[in-house]
Amino acid sequence: MRIAGWTTCLLLFFSLGATAQGPMGELEKQVADHERAFAQTMADRDAAAFAEFISIEGVFLGGGEPLRGREAVAAGWAAYFEGETAPFSWEPETVVVLESGKLALSTGPVYNAEGTKVAIFTTTWRQEEPGIWRVVFDRGNKACEE
Repeated sequence: MRIAGWTTCLLLFFSLGATAQGPMGELEKQVADHERAFAQTMADRDAAAFAEFISIEGVFLGGGEPLRGREAVAAGWAAYFEGETAPFSWEPETVVVLESGKLALSTGPVYNAEGTKVAIFTTTWRQEEPGIWRVVFDRGNKACEE
């Protein structure tokens, strides 16, 4: 009887935990999957697909003036899509989503073509349609030496 009682308690505990984290966990997975697909456009050398991940009003911050809008970002990043080999790659390490499910932040390492970590990216995503996330802000910062 005691084992059955403990088993019931454990099942209830884990099912409540899964329910409590279910919607946020699913949204975080969506954003992480979008970030990976976004990064894959660089690996695939597909500038048009890259641009589709950027909101019409997206802003990319970098070395100089901010690039404002999808077209400006695509034009500003066009050189990164030249050549057969991607000059860098990235992957999400941390993803968090607001309780509203409308905005998310992803961050993680950026690697040069040789696989050395050279930067950290931070991207703000907005859910523009159910299941469709687009970049509204993006910034890379040089990685600190470890």
